[in-house]
Amino acid sequence: MQDAVKPDAPTSTSQWDAADYAKVGGFVPALGQAALDLLDPHPGEEILDVGCGDGTLTLKIREAGASVVGIDNSESMIAAARAKGLDARLMDASEMRFSEAFDAAFSNATLHWILAKDRAARAIWFAIRPSGRFAGEMGGEGNLARLREALDDVLVLRGYGPPTYAANWYPSVDDFVETYEAAGFRDIDARLIERPTPLAHGVAPWVLTFRAGWMDRAGVPLSERQSIADEVADRVGTTTADYVRLRFWMRKP
Repeated sequence: MQDAVKPDAPTSTSQWDAADYAKVGGFVPALGQAALDLLDPHPGEEILDVGCGDGTLTLKIREAGASVVGIDNSESMIAAARAKGLDARLMDASEMRFSEAFDAAFSNATLHWILAKDRAARAIWFAIRPSGRFAGEMGGEGNLARLREALDDVLVLRGYGPPTYAANWYPSVDDFVETYEAAGFRDIDARLIERPTPLAHGVAPWVLTFRAGWMDRAGVPLSERQSIADEVADRVGTTTADYVRLRFWMRKP
């Protein structure tokens, strides 16, 4: 199976500023405990955190007594994670290579940003020792459908064409299982979970933070983004985001 990524498309579509993310997106790691419980890190284990962000959950893995390496493709996020005293490395998940192997891998709210999904799945497989596990959570089928539609509608009304390729991979359970079975994983347990999420700072800051890369590719100048975000918030009419999560656990034979 080949990744459905255009030759000129990025393999990852996220764009982050650690300080902005900590302020507006702090709910993401705060709601990641369920995924961390699936990982169930033990003292002495060596664990890879794929898409560690600013290291909030990576730190919890270390506090459980495990040795942990975090990777992320954002320099700002890696700097924030290192400021917490973590072993955080600047890497793209679809291209990562390690001389060491890990007992387990973990990922929270990252895999849906990686368009080279097949390469990422295989890179994670190679990073784990035989009998190792991979657990975590990502956006699943239907995730943020209302918010994404509202933003695209506003962009069109303002004369901007939304990008022609997807910003995210929000898979169905079957699509996700097929991708990770093809990479070599077995015993895959994946399920979709509807999780309406209140946005403490409102919809407009969410748009500015979580859809910055989308507006970059739509050619929206910085001077217009606040008014677009405000209009999206008016259209949505609620401060609760329609999140759908795909939570998973699997093992490398």
